Amino acid sequence: MQAAATLSCDVGKKPACEAMSVSRATFYRHIDAEPKPVVKRPTPPLALSQVERQAVLGQLHSGRFQDTAPLEVYASLLDEGRYLCSPRTMYRILSAEHDGVKERRRHVQRPHYSKPELLATAPNHVWSWDITKLKGPAKWTYFYLYVILDIFSRLVVGWMVAHRELDSLAERLIEESCTKQTILPGQLTVHADRGSSMKSKLVAQMLADLGVTKTHSRPYVSNDNPYSEAQFKTLKYCPQFPGSFGCIQDSRSFCQYFFNWYNKEHRHSGIAMLTPEQVHYGLAEEITLNRKTILQSAFEKHPNRFKYKIPVPDTLPEAVWINPPSSENMQV
Repeated sequence: MQAAATLSCDVGKKPACEAMSVSRATFYRHIDAEPKPVVKRPTPPLALSQVERQAVLGQLHSGRFQDTAPLEVYASLLDEGRYLCSPRTMYRILSAEHDGVKERRRHVQRPHYSKPELLATAPNHVWSWDITKLKGPAKWTYFYLYVILDIFSRLVVGWMVAHRELDSLAERLIEESCTKQTILPGQLTVHADRGSSMKSKLVAQMLADLGVTKTHSRPYVSNDNPYSEAQFKTLKYCPQFPGSFGCIQDSRSFCQYFFNWYNKEHRHSGIAMLTPEQVHYGLAEEITLNRKTILQSAFEKHPNRFKYKIPVPDTLPEAVWINPPSSENMQV
């Protein structure tokens, strides 16, 4: 490569590369890789001295101006009869200190919300509840649907349609649902998001009186309440869902039909294609054994149709999570 470089001084780069069978790209990379002399630029005659730069930084980092843009600092000092440098020079000084290319203002420190981690191994261990809007007969009119769901069985244990969202209505629905399901103190955890009714003192006091633990989702994290969100999607994507209702009686009639179908007929993929009622009231094992017997009989009649492998029905999950712990935490 050095020979090609020497020859290029006499015949030019292209002929030298052709004569030495060296590609010009390789030649230029070799030339660029050579160390170049470092030319120290002279300090501009109008540049601030080190003492003056420190004075500017002192003002920009002071308690008075630490949350203020350089242009505002410049104007404030100018109104006080002081001129340190131009706003652009302040930006250059901050950039040199690695402080000018980001937001200088101190951000509000939000409280840390821990991730809820809930486990249900049987019905009535964890309930999830939420409120959704149903469109009314006119624009900007809504009815409010309250739904309480058991996350293990997916059974809707309580629901209500009301004209407004009130903590007293939520309290009554939860209390009636607990009574209907014969909930004992210390048995149940009720999970919800951070709506006003969910966080109300009235609901919290009622749950405490019943011996029910309450948990909340993190703000703006829909994954912390996935079962209620999925149930609302099943409701609103139902083919019979009208989109809007003429009156509150219409919405209640539809919900009566829907939740009866959802609990008794809807076969859920998350619970081995069983209905919520079958899981909630302990019929899952019997139905699974019956399915296994039928599949065994079908296999004995036509084993070739199953590639000589006995089909096995889906089994009910042993546990259901809201935010399962990471593998590291489980190992600990």
